Amino acid sequence: MSEATEEILEHLAAISFVAGRDAREALPAVAPLGEEASLRFLETGRDLFFYDREAGKAFFHATANMVATFGGLDPWLEQARQFLTQRGTFRAVVGFFAQAATVRKNWGVEGEALWFKLGAAWIDRHVDSAAAYFRMPVATLFGDNGTAGLTALLQPADSLAKGRLGLGTYLDGAIKVRGICGLDGVAEWARRGADVLAAGRIRGEAWFRLESDEARSFLLEVLPGFRMGTHKRLFGLLLQAWTGLHLPLEEGDWSLEGGRSFLETDGRSLFVPAVMPDREEALLAFYHTGAHLAYDSYEQDAIHALFAEIGMEHPPLDPDQRITWRPLFAQFGEDLIRFQMIFDLCEDLRVDVALDREMPGYIARLLRAARKHGLPEGVAAAYYEQAQRYLEDYQQGRLSPDLAELTRCEAGIVDAFRVAMGLYATTILPPLTLTERARAYLPGHSPNAARPVYPRQKHGNDGPEVEGDSALGAAGHQEKPKETPQAAEGNDPDMEIPPEDIQGTGGRVGVGIPLPAKVAGSGRGVKGPKGGWPYREWDYRHQQYKMDWARVHERKLREKDEAKAIEIAAEYDGTLRRLKRALQAQKPTRMSPRRRQYEGDEPDLEAAVQFLIEKRAGRSPKASVYLQRRPQQRDTAVLLLADLSTSIMAEAGDSGVRVVDRLRAAMLLFGEALLEVGDPFAVYGFASKYHDEVLMYPIKRFTDKFDARARALLGGLSGRLATRMGAAIRHSSKLMLRSPAQRRLLLILSDGRPADYDDGGDARYLQEDTRMAVREALELGIHAFCISLDPQGGEYLPQVFGQGHYLVLPHLDSLPARLPEVYLRLRGHG
Repeated sequence: MSEATEEILEHLAAISFVAGRDAREALPAVAPLGEEASLRFLETGRDLFFYDREAGKAFFHATANMVATFGGLDPWLEQARQFLTQRGTFRAVVGFFAQAATVRKNWGVEGEALWFKLGAAWIDRHVDSAAAYFRMPVATLFGDNGTAGLTALLQPADSLAKGRLGLGTYLDGAIKVRGICGLDGVAEWARRGADVLAAGRIRGEAWFRLESDEARSFLLEVLPGFRMGTHKRLFGLLLQAWTGLHLPLEEGDWSLEGGRSFLETDGRSLFVPAVMPDREEALLAFYHTGAHLAYDSYEQDAIHALFAEIGMEHPPLDPDQRITWRPLFAQFGEDLIRFQMIFDLCEDLRVDVALDREMPGYIARLLRAARKHGLPEGVAAAYYEQAQRYLEDYQQGRLSPDLAELTRCEAGIVDAFRVAMGLYATTILPPLTLTERARAYLPGHSPNAARPVYPRQKHGNDGPEVEGDSALGAAGHQEKPKETPQAAEGNDPDMEIPPEDIQGTGGRVGVGIPLPAKVAGSGRGVKGPKGGWPYREWDYRHQQYKMDWARVHERKLREKDEAKAIEIAAEYDGTLRRLKRALQAQKPTRMSPRRRQYEGDEPDLEAAVQFLIEKRAGRSPKASVYLQRRPQQRDTAVLLLADLSTSIMAEAGDSGVRVVDRLRAAMLLFGEALLEVGDPFAVYGFASKYHDEVLMYPIKRFTDKFDARARALLGGLSGRLATRMGAAIRHSSKLMLRSPAQRRLLLILSDGRPADYDDGGDARYLQEDTRMAVREALELGIHAFCISLDPQGGEYLPQVFGQGHYLVLPHLDSLPARLPEVYLRLRGHG
């Protein structure tokens, strides 16, 4: 070791023990290249270490790998020195040394030179962009397109830099768009994004981060494949025609990273992806998934028997009462995915054969699509080919005896599981990952246990199941019996009313037509069930509260009608589309400032002045002298409280339209509108039977999703009992206080005066209590607004809710559209 070399090493050690140690440990990898090379190496390392500690450490730690990969010090040593030309590049240096050897190995001399050249161009332009580039995993950056693809990916960023858009904002979005739409899609996305950026910086950044609705809409517009949006209802009807199933169609998972799209089910709904590869695969997916539902892949008794096979008496349930599949496969440990795939091969064969019996030519059609698609790459090909071979063997009558058992009409999912266990014991199919598994399915097929499922009752005992006497082919619908009001909540025996003569406003048969209350017989003074939440009630006659007088009990609604919910959604499709267009105006528009930023829309004067002062004082201030503006979210939570008293079952005048029909539609559209605008919301119904039995029905709590279950509950709404509104408002206020929102809106939907069986015929009594409950809510920061269907509502609503805090709808048919519109107007005034 020469004297010059030792001098540099001692200098490093004097400055930092770590620097001296790391340099000495790295030097043996360079020493065989000669003394001159060793000196160049140590000088560069010293300069980097003095420039930034982390940069120097990264340099010395990567030395052995870099020398071995590059075969010496060139060109990486000179490349490293280029990071010394600008301050603040240490993060880029660390990324460079972490990945340069990998680039050289995988993409050669030219690939590494291009990779560095493209990144180095940003060192002088924007240091943070250089850091984002060199820290981006190179496998992700290059993708499947090699050096030409890398050049095409980065090319739009050069022009966008003129608009001060850095790679930190651009790269993640560009890579995702490339995965979905290819390089041509990236160019078009960047071109449109440049226009959006010119219109507004915040809006433009949201576009390039793929955070805005318009960016998502663009991707769906250019996404290659067959778009399901305008066709899924037709496919649902085709499914119904062949299987008799009438299921809600939900929006499926849509990944910005792309990948294969599947039609999935949770036993209640079909989750339809935004796009599928082509129309034929979309049709096959609807038929195949529907067949799994029709042929009991998710039937309750079958699943119980399936878990009994592994010694579990009851399948595990998640908090939503859905069956989770993982314990079924957990016994296979790390080989879980392979067994699950073999099980899917067997169950898909059973279901496809059963469907082919009802839909002649289905398997031939499936095989044509499979051959056209071709084998996937990698280990997925083995499973794809196996599934194809099973179907071909079935057609030619040469299935093995165990697989032939699955073609019997009586075969079920338990038989498929047993056959899969036998095949697994002798399989030569290779292990595979989740990503590889996604490519292993035939067209229209998908993982059968991807989602937890709601167990289905045999032949439609609970929810929309197969109609008719057989499993398939019953496309028609039987006319439902005329609905009647519910005597009590969900036929709960504890809530039955004793025999008595009951008249009064709680049992009124017209809309907004109060009758004098009268209670006679054993019902007088009936006590309700113990428990519940006690609330005070205002007695205007004595000008004081009755403490703990009213009791509120939360009860589940048991009546569900998913088919009715689907029918309503179809009927009001045009109204919902208009609402969604109006919702765009409700997106956050107020801008809140973020000061002292490296980038922004305008200078931050205070920060700029401070920067100049520190610079002239000889310091090195940070150039965070810009002001950014971000959309300020409106923080609004709403609880919709609907009157479910008996009177909603009546017809409005001579119109022939029942109140309940429009009420269901209004609440469904309200939920869809709130989903679009993104505000937290809850939906409750209420009814009452005396002061100590005020019933609240949670349809959607703040923490619940507005999903098929909630829609089915709304589709099955019916009337019951009376309307003790004050207690319901107080309980709703208590629920709303748990919401962290700053603005809280209680939206009440009613068709008549507050009334109950024990109000003594005094129409003013509960009306005054409701007025006090509204005032109490306001004191808690909760604003109550009432939408009434009572033609006489103008007589008492001003006294109860106050001027400007109620709306009387003269026409029942306008309720579905007006309810969400009223909310949006109230929200906008906030």
